[in-house]
Amino acid sequence: MTDLSEKGIESLNVWRQAVEYVVQINKKVLILLPSDERYALAAQLRRSAESVSANIAEGYGRFHVNDYKRFLQIAIASLYELQTQFEIALNLEFIKKNDEFTVNIALIYQNTPILGVVYAPALNEMYWAKQGSGAFKNHVRLPLTVNDTPEKILTVVASKSHLSEETEVFIQALKGITEQLTFVSKGSSLKLCMVADGSADIYPRLAPTMEWDTAAADAIVREAGKMTYEHPQNSLFVYNKRNLLNPWFVVRKSV
Repeated sequence: MTDLSEKGIESLNVWRQAVEYVVQINKKVLILLPSDERYALAAQLRRSAESVSANIAEGYGRFHVNDYKRFLQIAIASLYELQTQFEIALNLEFIKKNDEFTVNIALIYQNTPILGVVYAPALNEMYWAKQGSGAFKNHVRLPLTVNDTPEKILTVVASKSHLSEETEVFIQALKGITEQLTFVSKGSSLKLCMVADGSADIYPRLAPTMEWDTAAADAIVREAGKMTYEHPQNSLFVYNKRNLLNPWFVVRKSV
């Protein structure tokens, strides 16, 4: 038997993030709904969001890794419910479709993310991957596109709000290896997902992040045939470090 609960649930980053997601839905989303929806659609949104964190917690308290995986699958199913309810709210114009925030769920085995889900409710986009089973966006296998001529055109994606000076220098240097460099600004973990689906070729992050910011999307990146490398060492990116602060990294085609 493998006891997953040697440490308290408070030590599980994905659970803390899922709980915070519930808080943010209550603070930022439910208040946008009309009063006559407070006990209908609002209640369903709250229930689905709470189910994500609750199933992560219940799985964490089980004795076997397979039990944990099963409850993570239930948490993912709750995300689908949440996606449906967001879509209803969007179609009824209760909320505006303009945010790139995501909820991220990852399972890390030893030093590697082996399962990941990234859900962007306001964009109606769901990415997921399981080690050995491929990566998908809204049921379509990734990558969606492949750039066979990066020496002619290269698309780089970077943060909207955390573009450090070091990252800018890195991007400028890319102009020396391609005829045309295209820059795309994106928020949240969707930047890694853009490399995974092929809409971007490279994502440099030469600024601070935490493991819970990247693990889910990194699982998707790896199953899509790409890789995250520590920069400037160019070594494979690892997780479950004693210090959960990520080093600088670059997401790109694996070599």
